[in-house]
Amino acid sequence: MAKKFSELRAALTPAARAEAERQSQAMLAEMPLHELRRARGLSQKMLAEALHVQQPSVAKLERRTDMYISTLRSHIEAMGGELEVIARFPDGAVKILNFSELEASTP
Repeated sequence: MAKKFSELRAALTPAARAEAERQSQAMLAEMPLHELRRARGLSQKMLAEALHVQQPSVAKLERRTDMYISTLRSHIEAMGGELEVIARFPDGAVKILNFSELEASTP
């Protein structure tokens, strides 16, 4: 007989529950564009309308592994977000500002 998730979760040790939560948050913090779109409750068609493109263009973009930062920024902004480029080093992280400055100065 199947058990309820709440029963299974209650049987976990506090350490196991904490680890499950950590893994869950890590999975939510990193995802491909198509999963991010779905998590935001958007269809490809809805996003295409916001970007003023056809739905196949959104599908193609979501399959790409290489694209312009401006293209990615438009995609993220159409989902209601804001793109930040951050370089991470062993001794800390640095937000790269060049890309927003270039876009703002473009006539």
